[in-house]
Amino acid sequence: MSDAGSPASGAGPDDEWSQPSHYGRGLITFEPRMFTEDPSMTGVFMPVWQHASEEEWEHAEEQWGSTTYAGRRRHRPEDRTQVDARPKAAQGGLLASSRTMAIASLASRVTGFLRSVVLAAALGTGLVGDAYNGANSFPNMVYELMLGGVLSSVLIPLLVHAEEHDKDGGEAYTQRLLSIATVTLALATLAAVAAAPLLAAGFVNNGSQRDLTTTFATLLLPEIFFYGLGAMFTAILNIRNVYGPGAWAPVLNNVITIATVGVFALLPGPKTLVPANMTNTQILVLGVGTTLGIAAQALVLLPALRRAGFRWRWRFRAEQHERGMGEARSLTGWVVGYVIASQIGISVIVKVGFNHNGVTTFTYADLLFQVPYGILGVSLLTALMPRMSRAAARGDRAGVIEHLSLGARLSAVALIPVTVGLMVLGPSFTLTIFLGRTDQHSARLIGTSLALAAFGLLPFALVMLQMRVFYAMRDAKTPTIINICMVATKVALVLIVAETAHGDHVIEALNIATSVSYVVGAVIGHRMLTRRFGRLGFSRVVRTIVRIAFASILGGAAALGMVLVGTAIAGHGRTGGLIGLVGGSIAGLAVLLAVAWRMRIPEVREIVAAARR
Repeated sequence: MSDAGSPASGAGPDDEWSQPSHYGRGLITFEPRMFTEDPSMTGVFMPVWQHASEEEWEHAEEQWGSTTYAGRRRHRPEDRTQVDARPKAAQGGLLASSRTMAIASLASRVTGFLRSVVLAAALGTGLVGDAYNGANSFPNMVYELMLGGVLSSVLIPLLVHAEEHDKDGGEAYTQRLLSIATVTLALATLAAVAAAPLLAAGFVNNGSQRDLTTTFATLLLPEIFFYGLGAMFTAILNIRNVYGPGAWAPVLNNVITIATVGVFALLPGPKTLVPANMTNTQILVLGVGTTLGIAAQALVLLPALRRAGFRWRWRFRAEQHERGMGEARSLTGWVVGYVIASQIGISVIVKVGFNHNGVTTFTYADLLFQVPYGILGVSLLTALMPRMSRAAARGDRAGVIEHLSLGARLSAVALIPVTVGLMVLGPSFTLTIFLGRTDQHSARLIGTSLALAAFGLLPFALVMLQMRVFYAMRDAKTPTIINICMVATKVALVLIVAETAHGDHVIEALNIATSVSYVVGAVIGHRMLTRRFGRLGFSRVVRTIVRIAFASILGGAAALGMVLVGTAIAGHGRTGGLIGLVGGSIAGLAVLLAVAWRMRIPEVREIVAAARR
């Protein structure tokens, strides 16, 4: 192996590359920065080959057996232009992908909100509404906290690694992973359905409401299986850079559920619903129709998988030359721990909610909390995850950190204005939408709970982003530890408030405690990332947060003025709420955009430019 830049090699400081060198087994005693094949390729760190497995050696000899160049390259001016343009090009591609998904997510969230409105109109916020929403909270929360984010985040790095390193592009590995996960999901779902009576008995004290909750849970818990399938199908599509079908699929689910409520409204039966007088037909239509919507959301992705070139064959055993599932099993074990911790938090929330008739209020406030994150945050993270996973698979830690910084800055620009808007306009919004379908007190309580918990929106996005960084590094242990800390915080706060507060304050605390747990998770996640990567360069993120927060506060002040005007003109009812909502939205958005544009916040200009394209 020649010494780069030595006199013997004839290399000098003005040469672009050192002489070619060959790296073979047992010869590497250090970890140089290597550049292979095309000069513009991003550098990667070579592993310590002496400790590699036979399978890694076989791949290493194929990858590094050809001529390799080591040393410092002198950039020509035209090359420097290309290098400097690369981050902007990557950011532009990310924003374009996020914009496509944001449009689909907007349609999904709008139809999802309509679904919630028609359900509130049909079931109300009393015992029947609590029974349905309480039973449906189990599969829905599993999806939001695990399958919709964690499972995809665990799968994508594994699938990307297989795609990068397996001779068949990861096809066989993906088939085996999907087959094993499907069977595991089926068994877990059957166990959950069998436990439905125990779940209801643990949370509901009222006898007739407990029976209704049990029936609904039996019909709705099969959603877990289809949520899992949908998450896996979406992960496979995402690593093939296909984002649209997974983002549009929830719209079909929402349409089916809205149609189900329409059929429910036409059924003969009592108009004033209580748990004891609902007919079996009414219960079956709601339960089966809701589950069919989730099934359609997953199965509609099968044609997209075929168009993307993936063929699902049942495969459970690996050939001799194929990699095993040991890493997948290890990651799955930690994911199970994540789910158990999440379920403990959900259980406490639902139990306290039932005791104070607040499950439906918490559910609707949490749904509205998730809407902006679902439209903006999820779209961004879905586009970032394959990029971070590929950077991690190449050993490009600087690339991973850059994606983390970009995701944090874009999340701040997108979500801080929404946070201020929810704080100011939350009660006006829920009064306008829910009043008439619920009473004025319930409608305002939903809005107040939303406004008080809105501060957790950006921390929630940050902690989800941080967890995806760990998953991109194929580390499922750290996210589980972070989640345990979050759940412990939430449970402690909820239990303290349940013992010390009364009435509406307990219900409001369910959402507030959840947001506090996100703040705790974001702080812990940042410390763990700093411990692993060193300095994250988050000063740029802090500057972006401060600048967009300043613009948002000024916009929020303008919106608050319009809310007060609406209240002074028309009182605290729907008309006053509508005046405040419309006037506050227009005034607040105008001031926000004007201030942000004058402050020349780069991320704002990037988002606006992407939206125009």
